[in-house]
Amino acid sequence: MTIPVGLYTATDNKTPRFRQLRKSDHSPIKYKRVAEVDGEEVSYDEIVKGYEFEKDRYVVFTDEDLEAAVPEGNKLVDVIQFVDESEIDPMMYKKSYFLAPEKTGIKAYRILEEALEDKGRVGIAKVNIREKQQLATLRAKDGVIVMETMFWPDEIREGEFEELDADIEIRPEEVEMAGSIIDNLTKPFDADEFEDKSRGVIEELAAKKVAGEEIVAPSSPEPTKVVDLLEALKASVEATKEKQAKAG
Repeated sequence: MTIPVGLYTATDNKTPRFRQLRKSDHSPIKYKRVAEVDGEEVSYDEIVKGYEFEKDRYVVFTDEDLEAAVPEGNKLVDVIQFVDESEIDPMMYKKSYFLAPEKTGIKAYRILEEALEDKGRVGIAKVNIREKQQLATLRAKDGVIVMETMFWPDEIREGEFEELDADIEIRPEEVEMAGSIIDNLTKPFDADEFEDKSRGVIEELAAKKVAGEEIVAPSSPEPTKVVDLLEALKASVEATKEKQAKAG
């Protein structure tokens, strides 16, 4: 079954953006593309893509070379299989896109979307975006099919750290206390409860600067004293109980 769709970015990066300025007059700084060998500026039409196969040795690829390297059906989202979403490690996810149907594919799109919703499964697919084949999933969300690109398995690093091999004693009561904290703070996830407070602070400070107000840095908190872990866990359990009681 082939469904004609359009691909649309599903997320928006709202992190405050800063530009580099010259200190003396706040003139914006621009970056130039220059050749390493002589420092000469290079125009876009003189730039080619080079693959470094050895240190400082390259082979050049044209757009035609890269198009030829892309597997057939480079404009297709090729669904290979379906799996339970719980089988996929969230670390593999990259970026989300909405797949919106074209007029000729609305019925087929609805059938697939409802089937995915009914079965509670996601499709595993391959798709080519910007001359690169990517692994992706398709899932139903609020009546729309969402495609999420993924890292390939060999792009995920191993979480190996020497510190984790240290021989330490963990007391059962410490694990039990940590479990109590988890239980006390467990509730259904509501994304609307969360906001980027750092973004709000920066926007507020920016507004104050525009208005000519003085910015006063907050006082630094006192350094945390080293305490017994079990005592700290007990205090955390009590604190979470109080928090839950107030929330309830």
